[in-house]
Amino acid sequence: MTDQPLSTTARLTEEITALRRWLEEAALPLWWEAGAAKPDGGFHERVGQDGRPILGDDRRARVQPRQAYCYAAAGENDWGGDWKPALDHGLSWFDRVYRLESGLYGNLANASGKLIDPSFDLYNQAFALFAAAQTAKVLPERKGEMRERALLILSILKAQYAHPVQGFEEDNPPRYPLCSNPHMHLFEAMLAWEKVDPSGPWTAVADEIADLAMSRFIDQGNGGLREFFDKDWMPASGEDGRIMEPGHQFEWAWLLTRWGLLRNSFDAVKAAKRLFEIAESHGICPRRKVAVMSLLDDFSPHDRLARFWPQTEWLKAAIRLASATEGEERHRYLTSALRAVVAIQPFLDTQIRGLWFDKWPDDAPIIEEPAPASTFYHIVCAIYEADAVLKALKSKTAEPR
Repeated sequence: MTDQPLSTTARLTEEITALRRWLEEAALPLWWEAGAAKPDGGFHERVGQDGRPILGDDRRARVQPRQAYCYAAAGENDWGGDWKPALDHGLSWFDRVYRLESGLYGNLANASGKLIDPSFDLYNQAFALFAAAQTAKVLPERKGEMRERALLILSILKAQYAHPVQGFEEDNPPRYPLCSNPHMHLFEAMLAWEKVDPSGPWTAVADEIADLAMSRFIDQGNGGLREFFDKDWMPASGEDGRIMEPGHQFEWAWLLTRWGLLRNSFDAVKAAKRLFEIAESHGICPRRKVAVMSLLDDFSPHDRLARFWPQTEWLKAAIRLASATEGEERHRYLTSALRAVVAIQPFLDTQIRGLWFDKWPDDAPIIEEPAPASTFYHIVCAIYEADAVLKALKSKTAEPR
């Protein structure tokens, strides 16, 4: 009797189970033990391939709430490690070092905890909101505190940084180009808060960003999502206005699918499918089988460098679209998710389990350099998303008719 080949779903489940073991047995412990600057210094920017932190780096504000999110998500998913101390470690340093009198957050600090760049960046505020939502979700005793913080941030953004048409400016007074990317993370944060606090103002902001994405960020002709815009949300002049990043096509596809399912918006899911199609058809290197950094708006290659994080967004988008489809279409997305898992593997082929490589040039091997902490958010989200969706699909399939 011969063994029957595993189905695509079964193969994918095996792969995601293995990735979750890697995450919980190796990565989460390593990034708490080596990645945290203890006793009270937040998280390091990078860990070397020898497993030792890189000391002395200036630290971007965004890294602290992203690392805090990782451990909050681990707690939500029943990881048995020190997720609560790690969560508090990241958030407390983030607040102490970067939080301004206004209630917003500055941009950059040195390793000793001195804020050296207090300037506004919408991206950082989005991650402050996102980490607060996840903290409120896993620590109910802090929900009131986190909600108050998030409401303050959102009120300041609306009062001081609202764009006259839709969305938000990059600064006050405005600076250009305007960017779709921080709006993507703000969209993610609003969807997270909507789950935690359904009666709050988050739904209206999420809907506004979704509309902005579908009317301005996404090209009405070819369906691709642009990165940079002028003051009127028209594509920025020159090459910048033509750039489309496969990783962000995937990431927006994931978010718009989620939003579209919540709002019963066929248009949003249709737009997400087109974003995914563009990224998969034009943004995957045919030789290395990995997603590259950027295309131009005719879908020709712009930057053939492959970084780790777009591979994780490929997985998230494929698995979420599989949950929104059926039959042969679902099978295609599950197959694509398997391809994304294969694309992830070279970046995890490190000497020390729990680390990763970040960059793979088109004309050279993967670069052996320190692992950036900022990638961890993408990894954690992708693994837990894929695991949850696969379990939901299996449960749905098992339901009696």
